[in-house]
Amino acid sequence: MTHVYTGGTAHKGKQPTVAQLRAFAAVAEHLHFRDAAAAIGMSQPALSGAVSALEDALGVQLLERTTRRVLLSPAGERLAVRAAAVLDAVGELMDEADAVRAPFTGVLRLGVIPTVAPYLLPTVLRLVHREYPDLDLQVHEEQTSSLLEGLAAGRLDLLLLAVPLGVPGVVELPLFDEEFVLVTPHEHWLAGRTDIPRDALRELDLLLLDEGHCLRDQTLDICREAGRAGGVPVTTTAAGLSTLVQLVAGGLGVTLLPRTAVRVETGRNDQLATAYFAEPAPMRRIALAMRAGAARQEEFTAFAAALREGVRPLPVWLA
Repeated sequence: MTHVYTGGTAHKGKQPTVAQLRAFAAVAEHLHFRDAAAAIGMSQPALSGAVSALEDALGVQLLERTTRRVLLSPAGERLAVRAAAVLDAVGELMDEADAVRAPFTGVLRLGVIPTVAPYLLPTVLRLVHREYPDLDLQVHEEQTSSLLEGLAAGRLDLLLLAVPLGVPGVVELPLFDEEFVLVTPHEHWLAGRTDIPRDALRELDLLLLDEGHCLRDQTLDICREAGRAGGVPVTTTAAGLSTLVQLVAGGLGVTLLPRTAVRVETGRNDQLATAYFAEPAPMRRIALAMRAGAARQEEFTAFAAALREGVRPLPVWLA
C-alpha cells in the first residue's frame, strides 16, 4: 500500500521544529522507520507523526512510503541536505551556549592602564595560561578615561587600573596596595634613604607624566598632601615611565614610581637611585573594575581572587 501525500501548500505561520527536522534527517539517513526511531530514541509512531507534521509545515511530500521500504521524494532529497545543515547549525549554537555558560572560556577583553601594564601583565598572563587555558585574553592598554568609556560601551569587559574611580555603575574588586618610591639621580642627597618625610616633596624638582595619566594626578595629590604650595610647576613631562626615569638619570629632576615598576625601570641604568618614604608611605591601590550587574560577575570575582594570590610574590600589600 502506498501512502499518498495530500498536502501541497504550507500552512501559513507554521514553522518546522527541531524535533521534526531531526526525525526527517534520521529517516533520510536510514530509509527505515524502525532503525531511524531507534537511532534518535523516539518511538516509531512519534517519528512518523513528526515527519508528517514537517511535510504539513513545508507543504511538500518528503517521503514515499510503502509497506516494504521508505524512499526520499525528489523534494525530500533536496531538503534532507538543508535539514542536515540546519541541525548542524543548531548543534553549533548549543555548543556555543555551553561554552558561554562555562567559566573562563571565550573572549575576555581586559583594559589596562600604561603604568600597570608592563609590570602586572606578566603575572596576569602566567595566571591565564596556567589556570584558564581556554580563555581568550585580549589586552588593551589605554589611559583611564578611555578604559572607562570602553567598559561603559561594552567594548571592554574588565579593567585593571588604579582606584578609587568614583564612577557610578562600576564595581571595583581591590587587588593590592603599593607604595610610591622616589627615583633620583645616583648622586642626589636623598638617594638610598629609607626614611624620607613626605614634606621633602615640597622643594624637589619633580618630573611628571603627561596630562591624562592617572599616575600624574596621584603624584599631584601626594604633593598637595605634603603641603607643596602653589601646585607643582612643570617644565618637562613624559609620555611613559621609561622616558621619565631617563630624564631623572639625565639630571633634570626626580620622580615617583609605583613600587612594582621600580625594578624594571631603574635596573637598567646605574645612574639612578631609589629612596623610600617613612611610614605611612604614599600609596596607590590597584583593582579590577567591571560593570555593575555584569553577566560574568561571578567569573570576574573569582578571577580577581586568583590574581590577588598571583601577585603575592610582588612587593605589594594584598587588599
